[in-house]
Amino acid sequence: MDLKKEIKAWREVREKGRFEDAFRGLYVFWETTKNLYIYIPVSLFVILFGFYFRISSFEWIALVFCMGFVLVTEALNTAIEIDIDLTSPEYHPFAKDTKDVAAAAVLLSSITAMVVGLIVFLPKIFNSLF
Repeated sequence: MDLKKEIKAWREVREKGRFEDAFRGLYVFWETTKNLYIYIPVSLFVILFGFYFRISSFEWIALVFCMGFVLVTEALNTAIEIDIDLTSPEYHPFAKDTKDVAAAAVLLSSITAMVVGLIVFLPKIFNSLF
């Protein structure tokens, strides 16, 4: 088979299963990430607070972006951990460093989301109390 035909065949195979692979990835993410059981209730709580305080469109955008930001960094962290476990099954200090840096990314995104949530909700909470 000539190279152009082979490349075209592989491209067709890749394009066929893109969405299936992505949804499978969501399933793997759901099954392997224990912190999702924290993120989902917290996200629902934030959404309920948003409706209760009638936040603006811009505030909704900021909060939804932050919730997605945390989920995306957690998904990337999960992917990195799966890869490191596969490529370095025995302990190695660089493998530990890689996992720790990926976990730090999740921590940073969570702190960012918390700060944005406080910026959005604290003034509304204080206004409703006083």
